[in-house]
Amino acid sequence: MILDNELERKRLFSAYPQGHINHNLEFIAHTGRNSYFLLTDIETEQELKAKVIEWLSREAIKGGTKATMKYHLDGLNIFLGTSFTPEEVEKIYTYLGNRCNHKLTVRFIESGYDLTVLPQKGENQN
Repeated sequence: MILDNELERKRLFSAYPQGHINHNLEFIAHTGRNSYFLLTDIETEQELKAKVIEWLSREAIKGGTKATMKYHLDGLNIFLGTSFTPEEVEKIYTYLGNRCNHKLTVRFIESGYDLTVLPQKGENQN
């Protein structure tokens, strides 16, 4: 499991300081918003980045208070080493959130988070 790696664990908890790991081996980024993902199937840094993008991007732009959205946006940017705006994260969530297109998530990560990898309005997602 990737979180056996102390550096990756520290990076994740630095990005999401309210986070914790529960008895089901889920990383809970924020208890109040119940934003989380399962850790047991993550073996690589890329898989961890994908989980953060696919499962935590929604909370950066939808629901919750301004403070919880900022917490998630800041966490995403800190963890990925990016400076995405809420508008950019909305696009990321639209095309990658909830693991709706994992192959595209992998392509996005491999591109260095190049937003032009994501479809423009009216383009096919594949």
